[in-house]
Amino acid sequence: MNFFNRFQGIFLSPQQTFKAISERPIWLDALIILLIAIALFSYITAPYTNKDSIQMFENNIKLKEKIGEERFNQMLEDFKNPSQTRVIIRSFFIVPISSVIGFLISSLIILGLGRLTSTEGKFVYIFSAFLYANFIDKILGNAVRLFLAVSRKSVMQNTTSLALFFPKLEITSPAFLILSQVDFFQLWLFGIFGFALAYIFKIELKKALFISYGFWLLKSVFYIAIIRLSMSLTGLG
Repeated sequence: MNFFNRFQGIFLSPQQTFKAISERPIWLDALIILLIAIALFSYITAPYTNKDSIQMFENNIKLKEKIGEERFNQMLEDFKNPSQTRVIIRSFFIVPISSVIGFLISSLIILGLGRLTSTEGKFVYIFSAFLYANFIDKILGNAVRLFLAVSRKSVMQNTTSLALFFPKLEITSPAFLILSQVDFFQLWLFGIFGFALAYIFKIELKKALFISYGFWLLKSVFYIAIIRLSMSLTGLG
């Protein structure tokens, strides 16, 4: 199965596609495509992300009191006049490298969860399948998010999660943070990823889905904890 067939198969026939990937774990092409997509999304949405950050920063009275007016104003000026070099470095180096680290750590944790039910499967199989599963979120999902960002001139005000049905929620509220983790593309991703785990670990689909969504739950809880801590330190929480 060539790359084009694997690519379209993730969306149209994931069960057969993951069966092929579980037999021959080719991952380099998938990683390259993902990193290009992630970098472009980060670069194109950078102006909208920066605009959102300025609005949140300007209203952060607690942070202003904490760090002092002079430093606060300097940081605000940096937000309003971002260096193009800094944007490029962040979008095409820092974000992709962080993504690779995230993919590797996620695959390792999933392998560990799988070991609770099976002795089958190797890291490279998990890593390869996880990369392909992320086409759902990082390519299709980000394409939708990019359309919303360009249309509304904002990144933070857009969501493809359950928070979409609660437009009056503040984006810094705990309720929004929790609902935003129930993202439709993430649910789709980890749903089809269950097929891959079933083949790789040679277990029932029910157990594979339990592992897949179990990891999603752990990831969501960790993300919420990190964001809440960050908000508390910056005076947003």
